[in-house]
Amino acid sequence: MANNFIDTTLLDKAIVFAVKAHHDTERRGKGFPYIVHPMEAVSIVATMTSDPEMLAAAVLHDVVEDTPVTLDELCRTFGDRVASLVDSDSDKPDGTRSEAEDWRDRKQAAIDRIAAAPYDAKVVAMGDKLSNMRAISRDYDELGDRLWELFHAPGGRQDHEWHYRGLAASLAELAGTHAYREFLDHIEHVFGTKNV
Repeated sequence: MANNFIDTTLLDKAIVFAVKAHHDTERRGKGFPYIVHPMEAVSIVATMTSDPEMLAAAVLHDVVEDTPVTLDELCRTFGDRVASLVDSDSDKPDGTRSEAEDWRDRKQAAIDRIAAAPYDAKVVAMGDKLSNMRAISRDYDELGDRLWELFHAPGGRQDHEWHYRGLAASLAELAGTHAYREFLDHIEHVFGTKNV
């Protein structure tokens, strides 16, 4: 049997870094360690590429947004490209308003940023967004419309539908991938088929 060697040095380093960064953190209201989400994101990205920097960015995608890790630290530790890929998928609160007050502005900025991003950044974002949409789909099956009360979006279901349909449009360059098709399937499952 052939032994196919893949150099996982960078990914291994990124996984250890992400585990430490997200240590003792729970995925919001889920009852399991936060690191499960980045690990799912990297497993999704691995269905689209074996590029080690893209895989590293996928597992690190939330460290700047959700931990004290800075973009400069990521750049020093993993290089410019990994840091740039993480930056493309990071929400940037304005710091002057609550999460609920600036939710729509942040999400629109993310949709626009991803739409303008290069293909590799879209792939990394797809790992994150599909993982999120899988969780929403599971939770929706269990909770129905009570699910929307768990989020910071002031408009509940309507805002989430707007956000995820906007993400789908911004990620349309990935339309030929299984991950993108699954993403659309979950959107339709939760929000229904959009009448055009």
